[in-house]
Amino acid sequence: MTATRASSFGARGVMRLILGLQVAIALLLIAGDMGAALPNLLSPSRQPALDTPVEPGDQTRRFTPSPRPMQPGTLPYGIPADMPSRLLFEPREIDGDPGLVISGTIREGDAARFADALASNPDTARIALHSPGGSVRDALQIGRAIRDAGLHTQLTGSTVCLSACPYILMGGTTRTVADQASVGVHQHYFGENTILPAFIAVESIQRGQGEVMSFLQDMGIDLRAMQPALLTPPDEIYVYLPGELQEYRIVTDTD
Repeated sequence: MTATRASSFGARGVMRLILGLQVAIALLLIAGDMGAALPNLLSPSRQPALDTPVEPGDQTRRFTPSPRPMQPGTLPYGIPADMPSRLLFEPREIDGDPGLVISGTIREGDAARFADALASNPDTARIALHSPGGSVRDALQIGRAIRDAGLHTQLTGSTVCLSACPYILMGGTTRTVADQASVGVHQHYFGENTILPAFIAVESIQRGQGEVMSFLQDMGIDLRAMQPALLTPPDEIYVYLPGELQEYRIVTDTD
């Protein structure tokens, strides 16, 4: 099988998986609203905490968005010990280059705030990340802005980039992740209190997934990177191994 045919087969497999999950979500929504059905379906995670080392076949960890970093250790570049409740954009020298340190939860409107921060620091060459995730749409917009600006993205020390944050990481023209850092993904959802008719909710999910798939293709990321995200429930996180980060082209260099 040629590399082109293998890649095409992998993409088709991901799309079939997405379709199957969408049908399952639709059935749950028809049986009851999304906010009631999903929590009842998912029992509390019994996975280890995020700071438990991962190894092949044991990469799923308990995930609870927290105001504190979810990985022990020294944080670089003056990143605050308490995880900010929305993104902070702090000008810092990063590995000898002018940069921005982005830390905190990604909130709606943070993409516009990032554009302002970049305009105020036009010499920025590097982006250092530390975030538990948040707004998918804002993360995608920030990732695209980073790619348009030709910036390098990185995780240094024991920083984390989880949930929607990897889309910011993927925006870098070059991307590095330290051995002590964690990059993780899971299923995206729209809030625990969302009550929508099934066809509207599924349409919204499909549109969001379409935006994510388009983003991954534009960034040159292997679509297989989506498989663990689709299979991991929102209260857990799948942590990529270093080999997966390279195989799926999430990183371009080792750190």
